[in-house]
Amino acid sequence: MFKKLIGLIMLILLVFGGFYVYRMHENVKHVMSYEAEVEKTLKAQGLSGDTKLALAIIYTETKGKQVDIMQSSESLNGKTNTFSTEEESIKQGIANLSKVLEYASEKKVDAWTGVQAYNYGRAYVDYIAAHGGKNTIALSKAYSKDVVAPSLGNTTGETYYHLTFDSLFYNQGKLYSNGGNIFYAKEVEWNMLLLDLLNW
Repeated sequence: MFKKLIGLIMLILLVFGGFYVYRMHENVKHVMSYEAEVEKTLKAQGLSGDTKLALAIIYTETKGKQVDIMQSSESLNGKTNTFSTEEESIKQGIANLSKVLEYASEKKVDAWTGVQAYNYGRAYVDYIAAHGGKNTIALSKAYSKDVVAPSLGNTTGETYYHLTFDSLFYNQGKLYSNGGNIFYAKEVEWNMLLLDLLNW
């Protein structure tokens, strides 16, 4: 009886695991369908080499399932989801990404600070420049709690659940309400790897 129960549990885990991998693969395929548009936009803006990073940001933000696939309209006009085409989102998203990466380089901080600043805003680059020059989970958490969240009304440290490996490992699966994503750069880094692993 015990062996049958273990066998049933293993089968259920295998089925769910297979479904999860299948779903991730489908999401990767969908995101990769924007590769040509991303490359065209990079070329139009005189940039190169950030195709995979931009695609990983699309995967992290929306998996390509919203019109504003890079969630970039807010960086243009302060409002979310105001674009009417994916191309507009990619154009603004890449322009914004390029600016924060360039600013990170100017301030002599690591590139992942620039990626995290895509989520937090450019001021995060200045914060990291004043605190050692390298993005870390500890610094990102402090910035989320002490700067971003209070600026958007969360002055009590209120949290909500955001269940990812990094959030579970580093912060009991929680983010600060109105505080951006503490683990954004880590998630983008992981999703760059995912795009390679499941792009078949």
